[in-house]
Amino acid sequence: MPTILRLLGFRFHFYSNEGMEPAHIHVASAEGECKFWLDPVMLASSRGLSAVDIRKIEGLVYEHRDFLRERYHEFHRHDD
Repeated sequence: MPTILRLLGFRFHFYSNEGMEPAHIHVASAEGECKFWLDPVMLASSRGLSAVDIRKIEGLVYEHRDFLRERYHEFHRHDD
């Protein structure tokens, strides 16, 4: 599970077995974790995070969406 980015106490990462799903990012902190779809940016799931933290994370996902999407596709590249 590679870490792609660390910002404001949040760790942005992927899981290796999810390449068949649409592009997304997992974000973890000491309090919990959430998952955001990247196109369009939308909360997919959350546990343990406050609404304030989810809004902060959503803003960071929007801000870094292109970078996160590029890294997602690089990491989950499939050789057909």
